[in-house]
Amino acid sequence: MIKCGRPRKGEELLSRDRLLDTAFTLFLEFGYGNLSLETIARDARVSMRTIYNQFGGKAGLFGAVIRRCSDQFVTGLSEEYALKSSPEEALVFFAKQFLYSITRPNAVRIRAILIGESLRFPDLATQFYEQGPQRTLDHLAQFFARQQKTGCFAEMEPRFLADQLLSALRNERFQKLQLGLEPTPDEAEIDVWVRQAIGFFLRGSLKNRRDGTNDIVDEPSDRNR
Repeated sequence: MIKCGRPRKGEELLSRDRLLDTAFTLFLEFGYGNLSLETIARDARVSMRTIYNQFGGKAGLFGAVIRRCSDQFVTGLSEEYALKSSPEEALVFFAKQFLYSITRPNAVRIRAILIGESLRFPDLATQFYEQGPQRTLDHLAQFFARQQKTGCFAEMEPRFLADQLLSALRNERFQKLQLGLEPTPDEAEIDVWVRQAIGFFLRGSLKNRRDGTNDIVDEPSDRNR
């Protein structure tokens, strides 16, 4: 029997996931400028109309791909998660997810595509920044604003705190990785990287307790590195 009418919600989600998976693979293979929407629609088995209706075009589709990539680490900054853990634990959890995600070869490749093609396609740069870096910065700033209300962090501009933490994580090693001068870090290396950055960051941002000390994440000792 031929099915008529609109697809069910579950089928729509599967179709959307298939489209985003296909688009991500094709962007990695062909870049942005050399890839047509017709190719994406054909390989994802969806209509061009579906892509335009859901994403507004190729730039919007690229933005949706980036947004889904950032979903996996911004959820760690949710108010619900933060209430179940200390601020330090929440930041470590976020930072591990964040660093692991942006240091994977495919993520490095997507960023290289963006840098190489953003001048020709300004919409591409806008979508990447809004759905990736800006979204991450916004969620992190909201996290710090909530924590400041509890008296945990010093009274600084939340976006400044967010920017400083992200800068500590995207350090010189990350720049070398982007240039192909550094190997992809494994989980153990990510853990050391995160704890050093978070420990250093918290020393300058936590509000001092009455005894004058800060409750911070311990950095790994030399013998454990």
